[in-house]
Amino acid sequence: MKKFDIFKKGITVENPIFVLLLGLCSALAITTTLTNAIGMGLAVTCVLILANVIISLLRKVIPSEIRIPVYIVIIATLVKCVQLLMNAYMISLYNSLGVFIPLIVVNCIILGRAESFASKNTVLDSLIDALGMGVGYTLAILAVSFFRELIGTGGLALVNPFDSTQVIFQFSLFKEYAIGLITQPAGAFLTLGTLIGVINSISNRRIKKATEKKAEVK
Repeated sequence: MKKFDIFKKGITVENPIFVLLLGLCSALAITTTLTNAIGMGLAVTCVLILANVIISLLRKVIPSEIRIPVYIVIIATLVKCVQLLMNAYMISLYNSLGVFIPLIVVNCIILGRAESFASKNTVLDSLIDALGMGVGYTLAILAVSFFRELIGTGGLALVNPFDSTQVIFQFSLFKEYAIGLITQPAGAFLTLGTLIGVINSISNRRIKKATEKKAEVK
């Protein structure tokens, strides 16, 4: 498989949120603001890359009987390191994400890629796979956050994750018409479900057109 295809599938055909429906716990909980989404996306991507690389390096020396416990120990150690770094350098984001940072340990995306890809492929391919999955995850939660924040508050704001006093941009469009429900847990399900429905509809149309073209050629 070509390197770009490995990277691309994590964004499109195997997107962890919109297609595989993995990691939804954090995706639904933290997608209230764009800042939260960027912070969680970066954290998950860092853990994914490091976990895939380490597991790929050790894949031939880890006994198959204990591979899952070993993977979990590796992932838990990496998550703890990321958690400590966020607590040191991104304290406001750390407080905002709260318990969902340590819960990255049980994120099915990371363990799933370790078992299905990193344990069977080279270090470079595993790194590319992790990067693609991380980008796909981050783009997905950014999309959910964008609509939840815009519809729920009537505007958008992005704060520097490393410095909470630095506002990158902030504006309000229709604050008086904002639907507060979208910022609540129910709003997370509604937004995610709507986006998945739209994506599936577009995908089905493309498949239908491709099938019709093949039929015409025959």
